[in-house]
Amino acid sequence: MVSRSLNGSAALFHLVLIKPTHYDDDGYPIQWYRSAIPSNTLACLNGLAEDARRREVLGATVELRLDTYDETNRRVRPDRIIRRIRRDGGRALIGLVGVQSNQFPRAVDLARQFLAAGLPVCIGGFHVSGCIAMLPEMPPELRKAQAMGISLFAGEAEGGRLDEVLRDAWNGALKPLYNYMDDLPALDGEPAPILPKNIVRRTSGSLSSIDLGRGCPYQCSFCTIINVQGRKSRYRSPDDLERCVRDNCARGIKRFFVTDDNFSRNRNWEALFDRMIELREEGLDIGFTIQVDTLCHRIPGFIEKASQAGVRRVFIGLENINPDNLLGAKKHQNKITEYRTMLQQWHAAGAITYAGYIIGFPGDTKESILRDVEIIKRELPLDVLEFFMMTPLPGSEDHKKLWEEGAWMDGDLNKYDLDHVVAHHPKMSAAEWDEAYRAAWASFYSGDHVRTILRRIAANPRGRTGTTLSTLLWFRLMVAFEDVHPLEGGGLRRKSRRDRRFGLKRKSRLVFYPRYFAETAVKAWRYAALYRRWRAIHKEVLAAPDRHRYADLATAPPRDDELDTLDLYHATNGGEAALARKRRDDALRDRLTPAEIAPAEERSAAE
Repeated sequence: MVSRSLNGSAALFHLVLIKPTHYDDDGYPIQWYRSAIPSNTLACLNGLAEDARRREVLGATVELRLDTYDETNRRVRPDRIIRRIRRDGGRALIGLVGVQSNQFPRAVDLARQFLAAGLPVCIGGFHVSGCIAMLPEMPPELRKAQAMGISLFAGEAEGGRLDEVLRDAWNGALKPLYNYMDDLPALDGEPAPILPKNIVRRTSGSLSSIDLGRGCPYQCSFCTIINVQGRKSRYRSPDDLERCVRDNCARGIKRFFVTDDNFSRNRNWEALFDRMIELREEGLDIGFTIQVDTLCHRIPGFIEKASQAGVRRVFIGLENINPDNLLGAKKHQNKITEYRTMLQQWHAAGAITYAGYIIGFPGDTKESILRDVEIIKRELPLDVLEFFMMTPLPGSEDHKKLWEEGAWMDGDLNKYDLDHVVAHHPKMSAAEWDEAYRAAWASFYSGDHVRTILRRIAANPRGRTGTTLSTLLWFRLMVAFEDVHPLEGGGLRRKSRRDRRFGLKRKSRLVFYPRYFAETAVKAWRYAALYRRWRAIHKEVLAAPDRHRYADLATAPPRDDELDTLDLYHATNGGEAALARKRRDDALRDRLTPAEIAPAEERSAAE
């Protein structure tokens, strides 16, 4: 029966969008009072849903009521949501969106509570899409979810796909599977990603997100994006960007994470930067974080325009400094001989540089990993380095290969968070691999290296030492004291006794609460102690008489002999070969005209 809304004027349909988190090792959802990274998928779905409501896709007599939750910074109470829907009447759809592999168990646990109340549930995101894109048959966890009554959505929701799901849910006829993997939509003119202000305010820095392009032409074997979002890039227009920025600014949101996996390969990058610059010149105090590749500095004017556009943080897909590891993972585009020049240019522009670094390539050992971290610390002017376990994520070529070989992979998807060992390594035991991972974090975020990073920043007239210090603290605190990856971190951990993973015994109040409060107190004391130590380092750096004259090997201008002397080129596996390729390319470039250089570089990157 279709009920009427409280004012009696229309029938009512509840759309509840939930971005689930995943469980910690003790079975509790990882939640914070303030989380680190906004969910762009949630922003996209929320924007599409708001547009569907404006267009009255269910008819002029149906009120579409939208509720949006990011579980990383807000406890989701299915019982309360169910009671509210029953109280107000009408029909409903529970959408669990942007569900990654490590979040799939939590998504199913939430779904079972809604299903028990007779409410329809649909799960979408990278896990569903990746499995359907790459595997010859649906894996057991997806079949089990369907058997429970969960509808699955593979692909992207633009292009009217969300409308179809909403109509089916309204009519009580959800399909078991919506598969759009072979028909990825255009983005130009689609509704802008936008999150409710209350969600953004629970994110560190009041940060929202936007994707200006999807898809990637590269072939990295560990990547899921190329198989979920496609290898043909699709783009939003400068008008789409402006609409998103203005809509968010109207809600008081002025900081944006551009989630494109590689913004420097967006063919519209200059027009998008120009529009950002125009908006800033108009008086909008907007800032951006972008992700780029290691050859972005080769694009004329890219870094300069990024700086003018308000780009203050840059994530770089460094991944490794061993060329043999990079080639084995089909990351041909990364050239270690370009790393120093690229990072120094971003450093000169005043941007804080973050780099992802993968631990556990087949050629890695604990000794080689720690040696390479020392080389990075000494020879590359990186501000923030974030380590990831090499993980065969469902949807990647690596996962498909191991699946086809019947190789062992951990059956608990909750561990596929890039922070756990979930497959065998040819040279390291699981314990050695984990030790190497933890030791790499401890090495890069040692007090001595924090001092070095801050000295490099303080010597730069455009450097921001305070912001850099807070970022370094964030990363170290999350790994050392919260035992989560910093990108899953946040401010002040939340735990609820009742929310433990399905199948695990609920702890008694007398055990849970004393432990939780004691853990919180101990962590707060450790937080404060580290803050005091690093704050003292910060004051020391700012007071140093040679502050503005400081230079070291990483920040010093390139020398004529550095190709012969730096460990980056001679101590790593494949470094000598990479150096030979650079010298060959340099010689070739000297013989080419400017119009011939770009095609030659593209051929070299593909080798």
